[in-house]
Amino acid sequence: MADKFTVGLVQMRCTSDKEENLTRAAEKIGEAAARGAQIICLHELFAGEYFCRSEDAELFGLAEAVPGPTTERLAAVAKEKKVALVVSVFERRAAGVYHNTCAILDADGAYVGKYRKMHIPDDPLYYEKFYFTPGDLGFLNFDTKYARIGVQICWDQWYPEGSRITAMRGAQVIFYPTSIGWHPHEKAEFGAAQLDAWRTIQRAHAVANGIYVAVVNRVGFEGKPEKGDAGLEFWGNSFVADPFGVVVAEASREKEEILVVECDPGKSEETRRNWPFFRDRRVDAFGGILERWLGEK
Repeated sequence: MADKFTVGLVQMRCTSDKEENLTRAAEKIGEAAARGAQIICLHELFAGEYFCRSEDAELFGLAEAVPGPTTERLAAVAKEKKVALVVSVFERRAAGVYHNTCAILDADGAYVGKYRKMHIPDDPLYYEKFYFTPGDLGFLNFDTKYARIGVQICWDQWYPEGSRITAMRGAQVIFYPTSIGWHPHEKAEFGAAQLDAWRTIQRAHAVANGIYVAVVNRVGFEGKPEKGDAGLEFWGNSFVADPFGVVVAEASREKEEILVVECDPGKSEETRRNWPFFRDRRVDAFGGILERWLGEK
């Protein structure tokens, strides 16, 4: 049986100052490591504010290579603290080709690989299709010193297919770095239901796949209402669920927090023995899933 391992989630606020965010992230990684975390995940696009609230070509200047400056900076932290890291970066692949990417750094500071966000949203204040090319690396696993992990990024978390394939590749935990919150004019009417749906879909991935899920979100309000930018109130609520979907740790909606949770691969083994969804999958009947739609053409 695989050894137990400990994950850490850093729920934090961000400013428009990249250096400030990197410095604070490094400090919080150190705090998580001191509490026993071995694999630590930062939230989506942590190096700045969530810039996709508007379409602005000047913001492509925020992008960088992966590996590159941000991964090099945090690789030194990973090596010093002997932790593996999941690091979200706005990736510049080439002129005009950019991705929403997570780099995986191992406990010796080595660059393990990257996952590029596959599903790209386009909603009010989430204008990601303007910035990001859909990922083309597929649904990957990464072997770190402490565990085999998978990654899905924010909008990916709503799609069971990605989590299923990631789990089928042998991941012991799936990380979901996220930047999601409420539109100010929607919160009163829809806010509670939106948050509940978000929590439920990811717990469902844990149940359906018998796997740990670790979801990390940012907190705080980002926007400039005085300049016509209504902004977003990021709802935090980072959490870890076990292979039976039980939430074993959860952060608040408003505060910066660090979650540290021990994960036992034996629980996946036990859950899958009693709920053998992988055994009973009708793979011979799933061809339709590759179609866009099965009703009228």
